[in-house]
Amino acid sequence: MTVKVAVIYYSATGTVHALARAVAEGAASAGTEVRLRRVAELAPDSAVDRNPMWRRHADAAASVAEASVEDLAWADAFAFGTPTRFGAPAAQLKQFIDQAGGLWREGRLADKPVTAFTSAFNRHGGSEATILSLGNVFYHWGALIVPPGFTDDAVYAAGGNPYGTSAVTGPAGEGPDEAALEAARYQGRRLARVAIRLRDGADGDGAGGDDPRGALATTASRTA
Repeated sequence: MTVKVAVIYYSATGTVHALARAVAEGAASAGTEVRLRRVAELAPDSAVDRNPMWRRHADAAASVAEASVEDLAWADAFAFGTPTRFGAPAAQLKQFIDQAGGLWREGRLADKPVTAFTSAFNRHGGSEATILSLGNVFYHWGALIVPPGFTDDAVYAAGGNPYGTSAVTGPAGEGPDEAALEAARYQGRRLARVAIRLRDGADGDGAGGDDPRGALATTASRTA
């Protein structure tokens, strides 16, 4: 059975959108089925219209399907992307995540690999804090955080962020450079490969059934 990866993101002017597409490309290159989804825009049109780059990207991204909670239920692994907002995720992504309470209560987000990526106007504009902030959500879910770490030259070439790919958005909205895009592709491949290894390990063990926590529970009973 093919491993399924959901790449879910919010992007205002297009930088995180470009990173998300690169993460999706990387995950697909590892043999997974990928859904690329943008979360709903919460800002009023009057705010979007005041920033030409925001309006231009909002119109261009309309062809990307909007994320739903069903995408979380569908996926075996997740990648979340957001611009940095004062060292925290954008409200648009957080609002989407806040809809996942039902899946969390059912344990359907537990034990699934997850990773995160971001962008900021300045190199030290809060990128690491944003990814760490998202980590608090993943701890509550019981998800398995998969950072890129210092595991590939692409991470170093993009500035060396072991928490997740981060891009710097310049004053003219230049978007991520090729080094950041390659780091994002690597992060997508790494997430996919971890998800595949988990799937293959669970299949080989024969435990777990439809309960995502079953395999771990079986392992614990064997060692008790």
